[in-house]
Amino acid sequence: MRNYPKSIALIAGLASATGFAPLNLWPVTLAMLALLMALIAAAPGLRAAMARGYWFGVGHFTLGLNWIAHAFTFQDKMPWQLGYGAVAALALYLAVYPAVAAGLAWRWGGDRRSAPFLLVLAAGWIVTEWLRASLFTGFAWNPLAAVWLPLLPIARIAAWTGTYGLSGLTLIVAGGLWLLARRRWRAGAACILPVLLLGALHLSAAPLVDPARPLIRVVQPNIGQREKQDPAHERENFQRLAALSGRPGPVPRLLLWPEAAVPDYLEEDGFARWRLAGLLGPRDMLLTGGVALIGDAQGRVIGARNSLFALAPDGSLPARYDKAHLVPYGEYLPMRPILSAIGLSRLVPGDLDFWPGPGPRTIAIPGFGTVGVQICYEIIFSGAVIDPAHRPDFLFNPSNDAWFGAWGPPQHLAQARLRAIEEGIPVVRSTPTGISAVIDAQGRLLDSLPHESAGAIEARLPAAAAPTPFARLGNLLPGLLIVFLGALAVVFRRAAR
Repeated sequence: MRNYPKSIALIAGLASATGFAPLNLWPVTLAMLALLMALIAAAPGLRAAMARGYWFGVGHFTLGLNWIAHAFTFQDKMPWQLGYGAVAALALYLAVYPAVAAGLAWRWGGDRRSAPFLLVLAAGWIVTEWLRASLFTGFAWNPLAAVWLPLLPIARIAAWTGTYGLSGLTLIVAGGLWLLARRRWRAGAACILPVLLLGALHLSAAPLVDPARPLIRVVQPNIGQREKQDPAHERENFQRLAALSGRPGPVPRLLLWPEAAVPDYLEEDGFARWRLAGLLGPRDMLLTGGVALIGDAQGRVIGARNSLFALAPDGSLPARYDKAHLVPYGEYLPMRPILSAIGLSRLVPGDLDFWPGPGPRTIAIPGFGTVGVQICYEIIFSGAVIDPAHRPDFLFNPSNDAWFGAWGPPQHLAQARLRAIEEGIPVVRSTPTGISAVIDAQGRLLDSLPHESAGAIEARLPAAAAPTPFARLGNLLPGLLIVFLGALAVVFRRAAR
């Protein structure tokens, strides 16, 4: 009998993950969070409360991150079955964070049928979600706030609270449902209505299209990972990219290609640059993913960088951005001497590890303004995507989501939309297999290309909005929300005595 609450928590965690893309069943997530609160509140002790939070987390992360197993099918040096073990191991680790939040609420929330319990749980969830994004290089995938994107006015609250703060408010709303289920009408309404009112403040009209804005063309060639890694497909792959890039016209265009779209080492290969420049008109520019090599004093190649290059019509490379937040086991192998000795390898084929760049950087593109670049999963880290000293006109997120199966690409897109909302800056994504998209500064999806399809988006670049409160203060805002929720819990506890 004593294991029933853990089993219920596990099932609730599995169901809660259906609120994320691609299913977007956000009411289920709210209901399962309410059930989690009931389970924690009914726990006979601290260890039992943390165990229920833990098993909820195991279910939540196992289903939500199922796409990671797909990535292992592209590395011949490791058995593909290892992917399922990786998902399970990651879920078992990440579940520690909901367990800690549950323990904080049980220990410090006072009467576990009261508002202070909910407030402490929400504050604890903000803390642990931030820790999850920070510790051990961080893994910020699928914050609770992402479930609100189907209800965009609610999601836009992140411009004031940040993603982590909105995740905390999600717990408050779910707590309101729990209170309503217990016929505590006033307390439940007090939890839900303020969030709805905040969302109502973010209702806005349809976006305006400004014909004076720069013209961009986002290319999605639908080149799968197997094709990309096979040298026999190199010419065909380039022809797809070239055909989808279209012909130059009288209006200058900024061509946007995916992460690692070019297999050539552009800084060393003049012919490759000349071939790319042939696709451009006299005032066009190309932003494309590629690889930059790192050499030592003797000229030996000792590493590489996952880079984005700006290429001009004359074949020059006026700017380069190097990915700073690398994927462990994907782009480099931690503790390589030990792990390689037992047969493990990184998911990206090759023996050279990628080296990190210095961090967010704004690049000037003549004729097209300034761009901040976040390569692949760098875009998921709230508060770490912009150089605050040089605010760009837009963010470009070249990515290779061909690794990510069916669930990963829509989840990745959702998190890019949260960055647009937080920063008040449009985000443009280009991926080889989808989902490429143009997102305005309010998080609206203006145009996109479906997963596993080839195509191009030609559009006017959306304008940036004024800096949001989050753009000005960053993750200080969810920190202040933690303090506010904690202070409110203390006030309610004292009033109840």
